[in-house]
Amino acid sequence: MVASAFDHTVTDFQMPHAYWLARSAKLAYADEAAIRTTAAEWGFDRVQHLRAELDPSFPIEDVQAFAAGSDRMVVVAFRGTEPAKIQDWLSDAATLVAPGPAGKGLVHQGFSQALDAVYPQVLKAVERLRDGQQSLWFTGHGLGGALAVLASARLYFEDPELLANGVCTFGQPRTCDRFLAESYDEAFAARTFRFVNNNDVVAQLPPEPFHHVRDLRYFGADGELRAKMTVLGGAADPLPGFTGDPFAPAADGVRDHVLDRYVELVENSIS
Repeated sequence: MVASAFDHTVTDFQMPHAYWLARSAKLAYADEAAIRTTAAEWGFDRVQHLRAELDPSFPIEDVQAFAAGSDRMVVVAFRGTEPAKIQDWLSDAATLVAPGPAGKGLVHQGFSQALDAVYPQVLKAVERLRDGQQSLWFTGHGLGGALAVLASARLYFEDPELLANGVCTFGQPRTCDRFLAESYDEAFAARTFRFVNNNDVVAQLPPEPFHHVRDLRYFGADGELRAKMTVLGGAADPLPGFTGDPFAPAADGVRDHVLDRYVELVENSIS
């Protein structure tokens, strides 16, 4: 059963908390006024809206996120974008790479540049809101999930005192190379929770040499939570509804990326 309120005392992974982080990822798509109003209703008395414009050559205009704090918890949620807007990024095996956080491994150049644009605001927000012993959580959907992973990695690798309690993502694309993924998995063991819904096309891209971080929570075609991904992701789940063009608006790969579906699936998985 889903808790009727956001529990700010949580410091480890719990499915009800994942549900509220999924709702936080969804809230990141709202405008600043709605974010402030809703976060206040959830018990966060301090909220910062974070936004940075990107180079016109990017497929998206800006990066947006919010940081919300209380006396027990700080949540940083990154907004994602429509899969079609970053299709070329995600489909191109020759995508350029950039140095990873603190020089560890390599990351997708587009994701790196998007994070660089907003990271100074993220750092200041975390330092300002985490003024006590608050737990620290990152979340995001799609592109927002990639930014949540990279932001949490950069904070920790540059200042180990800023190790997040958890990073919970939904439909996150592959973000980095194997070397950064291994360093991240070691540092964030039992702190990363990557949810993937069946044929979610974004979660299956970009192709090698990009890697996922571990700790997968996978929803099969039947909506049940399990620990394996689809055939395209390297495991063995049926692919009903999959089409030749996974980026087509009506394709299963796009439908499975919809954040409302993730919120529903997480809620249904709470016993």
